[in-house]
Amino acid sequence: MGLLGILLALAFLIWLAYRGWSVLLLAPVAALLAALISGEPLLAHWTQTFMGAGADFIGQFFPLFLLGAVFGKVMEDSGSVRAIAEWLTRRLGAGHAILAVVLAGAALTYGGVSLFVALFVLAPMAEALFQRADLPRRLMPPAIALGTFTFTMMALPGTPAIQNAIPMPFFGTTPFAAPGLGVIASVIMLGFGLWWLGRASRIARGRNERFSDDRIQGVDDTILRERAVTAREFDPAETAHGHQSAELPPLAIAALPLFVVIAVNLAMSLVILPRLDFAWLAESRWGVAGIGSVSGVWSVAVALTAAIVTAVVLNRSRLPRLRETLDAGANASVLPIFAVASLVGFGAVVAALPAFAVVRDWVLSIGGGPLVSLAVATNILAALTGSASGGLTIALDALGATYLQRATEVGIDPQLLHRVAVMSAGTLDSLPHSGAVVTLLSVCGVSARQSYLDIVMVAIVGALLALVVVIALGVLVGSF
Repeated sequence: MGLLGILLALAFLIWLAYRGWSVLLLAPVAALLAALISGEPLLAHWTQTFMGAGADFIGQFFPLFLLGAVFGKVMEDSGSVRAIAEWLTRRLGAGHAILAVVLAGAALTYGGVSLFVALFVLAPMAEALFQRADLPRRLMPPAIALGTFTFTMMALPGTPAIQNAIPMPFFGTTPFAAPGLGVIASVIMLGFGLWWLGRASRIARGRNERFSDDRIQGVDDTILRERAVTAREFDPAETAHGHQSAELPPLAIAALPLFVVIAVNLAMSLVILPRLDFAWLAESRWGVAGIGSVSGVWSVAVALTAAIVTAVVLNRSRLPRLRETLDAGANASVLPIFAVASLVGFGAVVAALPAFAVVRDWVLSIGGGPLVSLAVATNILAALTGSASGGLTIALDALGATYLQRATEVGIDPQLLHRVAVMSAGTLDSLPHSGAVVTLLSVCGVSARQSYLDIVMVAIVGALLALVVVIALGVLVGSF
């Protein structure tokens, strides 16, 4: 009965979440349903297990959600995001419309701009470029997805994406874990995606498919918001708040904060923190934490803070309502982290049920070693929750210590575990019920029937190919 309860709770959560119900309500109800069928104490699981796991997640990662959302909003309202997108548009032109959209998305997200901020800028940019190039509208979403959903989120060394931060406390790693493998994976994803989109555009031209001004009616904004907040760290409802500058900054000023994120993150991770003595963190008042469990979060937090200060100082005249901008960014971080924390709480309750031992034993018995087992478990959970961060945290909360122990026993570097876990979380989270996919289709004005196959190829198939290569190289030569 316990296993049946877990399956029913999952089905309940997925079905109603897909219909636009709030995860803040669904996750505790689903967790209590699983506990009820298993004959476990309900109130104890709600207040101790569920809330305890959710609070731990918020305590660890709220600084990154907060700073990431504020940075994205400052970059949006200052006109920096539009300035970068328009520069790439002019530089590459309609003749390289797909490449321009992909590179613009990659530059923004790797530089720390929140996905949903990028989407609402990239969609009109892509529409103008595709109209001039006479490419079908249905290729806009996969082009944007390739630049924002894939290699900059899960593979490029140092990416400030929340998914890249989650494994750090579990494995004692940094945002630059397994940099060589990350670069190889990024090349595979980008190369495969561009090849596929080039092929798709040639086929479209052969069929005389042309750009159309017709837009499909998007999902209701309320439902869209509920799906979106579990997918990324920015509440799309806040894009309408603040005050966007009509004057765009020069390219150098617009791009400098992105370089600050990368440079400060690198310096903190590899130069500054490793040279300092943090023995005092072992004191009880700091939770007996080692520097390995917090250095990654600290590095990204300092990098984002430095970038926010840089963006505000350089664009002060273009931010006349700075308080409104900062308030909107801060507010945009709250619903997403509570939504993901609720998914984490649900996962913690499920993992605490006696029947979960069957699931755990099955996952750990998968052949191919801990890397393959970790990849399968994380992919499944990300697919079920429609959330890379939620699925990844559930997997690592339940099995992270076991994977680390098994990896240590066979000589696998924790950096390799980190990279495999992040890449696995970013593949099947792009299924049709994913909030990011729903939002992308909506802002581009196309249906899943028109564009989803191409999204699958660039965001799932390409990522899976890269994941297979990384695991194979990791087994053969180790982490590098």
